[in-house]
Amino acid sequence: MNPQLARRAFAELLGTGLLVAVVVGSGIMAARLSPNDVGMELLENSTATAFGLAALILMLGPVSGAHFNPVVTLADFALGRRTGTGVDAKTLATYIPAQIAGGIGGTILANLMFDLPAVTTSTHTRASGHLWLGETVATAGLILLIFALVRTGRGALAAPAVGAYIGAAYWFTSSTSFANPAVTVARAFTDTFAGIAPGSILGFVAFQVVGAAAGAGLVTVLYPQVKTDIDATGEADLLAAEQAPAASR
Repeated sequence: MNPQLARRAFAELLGTGLLVAVVVGSGIMAARLSPNDVGMELLENSTATAFGLAALILMLGPVSGAHFNPVVTLADFALGRRTGTGVDAKTLATYIPAQIAGGIGGTILANLMFDLPAVTTSTHTRASGHLWLGETVATAGLILLIFALVRTGRGALAAPAVGAYIGAAYWFTSSTSFANPAVTVARAFTDTFAGIAPGSILGFVAFQVVGAAAGAGLVTVLYPQVKTDIDATGEADLLAAEQAPAASR
């Protein structure tokens, strides 16, 4: 592995680990601060995740692209093959193990920060059709959002936009929007508010992949061309001029 790819992979490991630490740690804190009030616990957990994810994208995006998610990396690889952009096969094969390892490390870190055993197996079963549908919708929307921004030259908005989307998706999806195989696997290592039973992982990951494929399909239909920041700004200015009243010209 060349040093540049190693540095990028480390950023993905670190970013995914810190993301999971935010998700699991805020879930533990929420359960302690607001016991027996699931709505308040979810609000606290989702708020911390939304802000934490936005901060991590700003922190590590310039290094690795801040995927922190195997299906984002897969979508980047698949969509990039048509446009000559995106990650290559070597990067794909390097990022995904780093993301999974980082996620598990993040769970262990969160458990230890709250004086829990480093690893506990979650008993929170999440296995039913409506939850899988929720994961499909959440993941499709995430992929569509990310690559809509990229293909219209608005990548600088990814941090607030993705953070806001995930924060909202906690509430509008039945599954509370895992939308990330690495995070899903990692959350099996904690028997706390954010955990998922090991037996529920396969179903969640399978429908995350389905959702990612659906999101990528929507991207190719809605945004078939990749625009630079200059192209996107120029097009927006042209459209505004065309739509302006004749008297203002």
